[in-house]
Amino acid sequence: MKLFNGDCVETMKTFDSEIIDLTVTSPPYDNLRTYNGNNDQWGEHVWKEVIEQLYRITKDGGVVVWVVGDATIKGSETGTSFKQALYFKEVGFNLHDTMIYLKPNFSAVGALKTRYAPVFEYMFIFSKGKIKTFNPIKDRHCKTVGKKKAGTIRQTDGSMKRKSNEGWIQPEYGQRFNVWEISPQSRGKDHPAPFPEQLANDHIISWSNENDIVFDPFMGSGTTGKMAVLNNRQFIGIELDPDYFKISEDRIKKASEQLTLGCA
Repeated sequence: MKLFNGDCVETMKTFDSEIIDLTVTSPPYDNLRTYNGNNDQWGEHVWKEVIEQLYRITKDGGVVVWVVGDATIKGSETGTSFKQALYFKEVGFNLHDTMIYLKPNFSAVGALKTRYAPVFEYMFIFSKGKIKTFNPIKDRHCKTVGKKKAGTIRQTDGSMKRKSNEGWIQPEYGQRFNVWEISPQSRGKDHPAPFPEQLANDHIISWSNENDIVFDPFMGSGTTGKMAVLNNRQFIGIELDPDYFKISEDRIKKASEQLTLGCA
């Protein structure tokens, strides 16, 4: 476990190349939240450097999970999320999947007089080359459990082909889809936008294996680090704000102690 209190770009520049298996992070969303007055230090000039460094330090086959949303300014969404996703591709990452983090209730900032309530955020999954690890979560309850699978799949030429798993018995649970409904973490007194533990946990177990190195360049209150430790992963984290860094450090150390006691 290595935790750094400092600027994420400058700190990443000190890392060796191709050392990270998985990054799970949620960078600042435009100016939707105030992070102890540090928002002025965030912008395109920063996130482009972050993405470039992430490409350099990610192993071949490694993954970056980038959870983001957009501000609405003068009636228009900024589209920063898409700009970032396109820049990831520009530096060499594959856009492996565009996932949705669905919140059960409206919890975002914004007026409802002219638009529907925003209840989701993007979870972009980027891979460096061919993805090396995928451990799919199978917790989607199947409505046709016990029945034989059947049906067809349309081919690129428009023709229909029988499914390869035709005749298999439908299990009770199938593989989860790429829209995840998870309740947001309650806002605490210490951090304005804590990352949901379940969200971090599920990405960590999906895209990494035990003893892999998980990274978060915007550590915040330390959720990714906590869940990485509890899932027997190594962790590296960076946080600029000294108050948030102390919160992260305490949470991650407690998780490490909890894991040690559990194994004793």
